Amino acid sequence: MNNLFTELENQNKQIPLAEILRPKTLEEFLGQSKVLGENSPLLNLLKTNRLFSIILWGPPGCGKTTLARLIAGQTNSDFIEISAVSSGVKEIKDAVEKAKVSLRAGVKTFLFVDEIHRYSKTQQDALLPYIENGTVFLIGSTTENPSFQVNPALLSRVRVYMLSPIDDESIKAIALKGFGYLEKNYQSIVFDDDVIKFIVNYSRGDARTALNLVENAYFASNLKDNKRSLSVDILEHISQKRNTKYSTQEHYDCASAFQKSLRGSDENAAIYYLAKMIEAGEDPRFIARRLIVTASEDVGNADTNALNVALNAFKAVELLGLPEGRIALAQAVIYVANAPKSNSAICAIDSALNDIQSGLDFPPPNHLRDAHYKDAQKYGFGDGYIYTHANPEVKQQFLPDELIDRKYVKKPSKSSEHKENL
Repeated sequence: MNNLFTELENQNKQIPLAEILRPKTLEEFLGQSKVLGENSPLLNLLKTNRLFSIILWGPPGCGKTTLARLIAGQTNSDFIEISAVSSGVKEIKDAVEKAKVSLRAGVKTFLFVDEIHRYSKTQQDALLPYIENGTVFLIGSTTENPSFQVNPALLSRVRVYMLSPIDDESIKAIALKGFGYLEKNYQSIVFDDDVIKFIVNYSRGDARTALNLVENAYFASNLKDNKRSLSVDILEHISQKRNTKYSTQEHYDCASAFQKSLRGSDENAAIYYLAKMIEAGEDPRFIARRLIVTASEDVGNADTNALNVALNAFKAVELLGLPEGRIALAQAVIYVANAPKSNSAICAIDSALNDIQSGLDFPPPNHLRDAHYKDAQKYGFGDGYIYTHANPEVKQQFLPDELIDRKYVKKPSKSSEHKENL
């Protein structure tokens, strides 16, 4: 219940434009057509009014919180919002008690946990019984991969939906909507297409960033005769960033060119794309992860030290940040680009996965199966197994009978073997 002080606080708040223009309906929600497109599983579930627990995984500003609120509204459910940064088991239990009260009135509740990856295992476990018995339905949001940050017991009770950075056309529409709102409530404003292009490139798929820049730029624009004018120079001054051409598509294009240059052993091209990504404001950890992937996928066992170099570059970036982290990245880029190449690891695992996914999924031979329990001998498990260290000269079968002659690992050529031994 609001008192006088709360009313005064609300009257004096300056609500950000991003909050004012937060979508109120699913139709207004832009940029996530893969998740909420026509006949998408999530949209079909919402149409049935069937409730479910989910985790929304995606980068900042892609609409996780907004979508959570819209889901609750679409299903006529209560919505309780807490943050894993500032809450714990007590707040979870308080939310559960509110949900129980709502249930008595015939209303179901969504509990939204922002940044759920920040909860400890104990805090995540506290959610389990209430999700299990239907007291609450969970919507968690995270910028981190749930497979690594959410414990398996909780993960098994939810569906994970991955949200992408918002596409450029949607960011453009959002920015224009922001200017339209400000024009309606304040003065008119003129600007050219380069202003919108700058905002789209700067925001990199983050709607909140785009609208914050729109709001700041609007009020920082030149005002004359009750009319405003906005230029790219003003945007560059506000954002402290040069207008580098780096849209969402450019993000993927540069990452692709970077990795392919490393694979092709072109150290100069790889350094150029590294510089382009750094200058455009790319997360250096993303760059380091691309290096790690290349070190395994394209260098592999031709030079096992490449993976160590890439991993250490990632650690250096986390410790140093930018600008110093650029040096460690450049060092690793030069090393990985010049390393001998082998894709045997990715070819081997993908070939085996393809066999299993195609139905060639067989149990191990009996002599390799676990024999460390009482009844194993009854089934012949472990019978005939030869301990390799005691009899290294004895050949025995390790693949299932149906795949006995299968070869997954390509043997390196003599030239590559020579390189590996250098």
